[in-house]
Amino acid sequence: MQKSRVTKTTRVLSAAQIKRVLAGFARRISEEYRDSGSLAFIGIRTRGPTLARRVAGALQEKHGVQVPVGELDITLYRDDLNTLLPKGRIDATHIPFEISDKTLILFDDVLHTGRTVRAAVDHLMALGRPRAILLAVLVDRGGRELPIEARLVGKEVDVSKGGDVRVRLAEIDKTDEVIVA
Repeated sequence: MQKSRVTKTTRVLSAAQIKRVLAGFARRISEEYRDSGSLAFIGIRTRGPTLARRVAGALQEKHGVQVPVGELDITLYRDDLNTLLPKGRIDATHIPFEISDKTLILFDDVLHTGRTVRAAVDHLMALGRPRAILLAVLVDRGGRELPIEARLVGKEVDVSKGGDVRVRLAEIDKTDEVIVA
């Protein structure tokens, strides 16, 4: 008989908590970035664009601020590209606005080593010269390998090496929650 590994999972953010976190992001952004004409959001695929759209929607609804949202695929900028292809999938980046001289807020679901963010910044710099690039993440799990820091963090969690943070968003996963396993 084969033993199965038992893993304990813990919900660290519920749907209501995620909604509050993103509303808090919108409030801080509206307070800190008054010049919304030079502000734009870019989400790192897969869940970053959903987070960016939700915060943009909250800004529009609660603060009357419209912010354009783009989507960034960092696959070709990853430092582990050779291990991903040919089985990896490459999706197109979609940024329907000029990024030069804009303050960009880059959205991602989980910040861990910093390598995804580094790839995203490399990709953005190949597209133009933004005024500034800031980072907003739903979960910071620590374990940085690069000097990357998020300006907006929803929740910091301590995850053991080999542990996993799973972000589920209704638009993609039919439910909103963050689980640590």
